[in-house]
Amino acid sequence: MRKRKKILVTGVSGTIGKEVLNQLLQNIDFLEITAFDKKSPKTEKILSKYKKQVTVIYGDITNQNDINKICHNKDVVIHLAALIPPIADEKPDLAHQINTVGTEKLIRSLEKHSTGAFVIYSSSVSVYGDRVQNPYITIHDELNPSPRDEYAVTKIKAENIIRKSKLDWTIFRLSAIMGGHKMSKLMFHQPLKTSLEITTYEDTARALVHSIEKQEQLSKKTFNLGGGERCRTTYKEFLSRSFTVFGLGKLNFHPKAFADKNFHCGFYEDGEVLDTILHFRRDNLDSYFEKEKQKIFGPTRVLTFLFKGIIKKYLEKQSEPLHAFIKNDKELIQHFFNSNQTKI
Repeated sequence: MRKRKKILVTGVSGTIGKEVLNQLLQNIDFLEITAFDKKSPKTEKILSKYKKQVTVIYGDITNQNDINKICHNKDVVIHLAALIPPIADEKPDLAHQINTVGTEKLIRSLEKHSTGAFVIYSSSVSVYGDRVQNPYITIHDELNPSPRDEYAVTKIKAENIIRKSKLDWTIFRLSAIMGGHKMSKLMFHQPLKTSLEITTYEDTARALVHSIEKQEQLSKKTFNLGGGERCRTTYKEFLSRSFTVFGLGKLNFHPKAFADKNFHCGFYEDGEVLDTILHFRRDNLDSYFEKEKQKIFGPTRVLTFLFKGIIKKYLEKQSEPLHAFIKNDKELIQHFFNSNQTKI
């Protein structure tokens, strides 16, 4: 009889975490799943439907006592818990506590209570920094986070903690994960000419789940996880297409609304390596936009179209690069733009 593997998933209430649970449940006869996240009305609502099939444990990843409750006798750990941008960049100390210190507490506890655990860690393309001028990325490239990108810094530190641990591990540097995102001021930080390779959250979750049975091929290696050539575009083209799908019309923001530099993303030149092992890619740009279109309730799209001018004006007001020019903030102008121009 096949032994049931004991799986721990952290950060299960996020978009990827929920999809990981859904895909794991397809093999529930062979798995014992523990889902861990911080307790809140939102997480309780999300995880309530899983309680009959999954052991749900609420806690704080920065609290060692909470961590110790989930680290006994685990075979595989899919570690997704993290504070993400823009909050991670606005609250760097909290990001450090959750993303770096929290990861260290988890690893130390696993080293004591699950010595044979295989840790699958989700890192980020942000660790490579600004690649507008050199968009093709490989796993051997220098890690060079953009200035003010505290999230990327915490990911690099967490990677190093995992790499130096006594456990077995693999690290996936995720490309731009799309699906379930909300528009925020962060959209203006990315230069429109950025080379963008997306991955859907379904494909990302599939890679993580498939990793459980591929430990030998993945052991103690770091990979770039991206959607591949069929998921490549530019940020400008991606936004333009998104606006059309959502009913927002043309991408007609102020010329200085978007930054010129100091973000991240690019094309994963070696992304095929991971897909050859895990065979996780199903989506492309067309299938992504079709799924996004299907999520939009008809009347909602009509209302969005009718009020698109007001909505875009509201979004434009969130643009920090544009605010830098309006306020003539030379430090921020230098951070966001290649030119030292201080007039709009």
